[in-house]
Amino acid sequence: MEQAKQTVYVGMSGGVDSSLSAAILKEAGYNVIGVFIRAWEAPGVPCTWKDDRRDAMRVAAQLSIPFKTLDLSKEYKEEVVDYLISEYKAGRTPNPDVMCNKEIKFGKFFQWARSEGADFVATGHYAQIKKDDEDFKMIMGYDQNKDQTYFLWTLKKEQLGHILFPIGHLEKQDVRLEAEKRNLFTATKKDSQGVCFLGKLDMAEFLQNYLEVKKGVVVNENGEEIGVHDGVYFYTLGQRHGFSITQKTDHDSPYYIVGKDVEKNILIVSTAKEEGDLESEVIKLIDCNWNSDLPNSNKKYSCRYRYRGELLPCLIKKNSDTWLVEITEAKNDIASGQSLVIYDGDICLGGGVIQ
Repeated sequence: MEQAKQTVYVGMSGGVDSSLSAAILKEAGYNVIGVFIRAWEAPGVPCTWKDDRRDAMRVAAQLSIPFKTLDLSKEYKEEVVDYLISEYKAGRTPNPDVMCNKEIKFGKFFQWARSEGADFVATGHYAQIKKDDEDFKMIMGYDQNKDQTYFLWTLKKEQLGHILFPIGHLEKQDVRLEAEKRNLFTATKKDSQGVCFLGKLDMAEFLQNYLEVKKGVVVNENGEEIGVHDGVYFYTLGQRHGFSITQKTDHDSPYYIVGKDVEKNILIVSTAKEEGDLESEVIKLIDCNWNSDLPNSNKKYSCRYRYRGELLPCLIKKNSDTWLVEITEAKNDIASGQSLVIYDGDICLGGGVIQ
């Protein structure tokens, strides 16, 4: 990052990760401009954006860098929230954090920053970008417990050379220590939790503002009616709560959702372990994006379908306009709509949406 006088627009959320990112970049000699992105406010969810913006402004003032606010509330509602609702309505399992990065942080914000003259856009993500010959590759964050490449698989190959992740080489505890060394008051601020920008929220309660609560039955794998639920829209595979089991025995283990019939409004559950092993499973990916070399059908890769999920061995090959991924140690809670991200060692190649 020894590239003095180049301009970097840093997405500053008011948290420690983006605060330290801005500080590191300024110390490296960049012309740093802090930007707070205002997102849509969910009804019934405590509003924190004003407090977060104030915290970001305080850090910018401490670092003596310019500060701007970019209002993307309309875009966030249209591109992230409406997507979230429509996917649940279709019975799929969406990932709003992936869509937030694609459409907002590295979509509208990235485009706006570049149009304003930014050479780079930076965020406090736990990921790394490294140059390999003439190409740039996205690498897992050094802190494996915080690695966020799963949420970044939609980054375009041509974008990587204009993106900086200044804390991707650090562990979380070291981020706080480095922030303390610089007397950044956000050093001890708690991490934000929950959905990108929306924070912590009860997803079922949130969706009830937009989707009909429609009682339905819960059946076991044999088709026997054993309980009730509030509507298949509000559940995802692997979930083990939120529905009621009325036909119990003294020896019942916890029930997990293993299937959904959206048309008939039926949940299918099983006492089998949530992530029970299957011999293998072939997954069809749509809307794929590869920010590195295209996967080789003769090579073994690894993949994950959840943030912080286990890396599973897989094979991948092109099939017309889709990609087929054979997961050789598959789990039984892989749901349509989830993101499946492909890795070659610690390199994130990209991924797609499970059909």
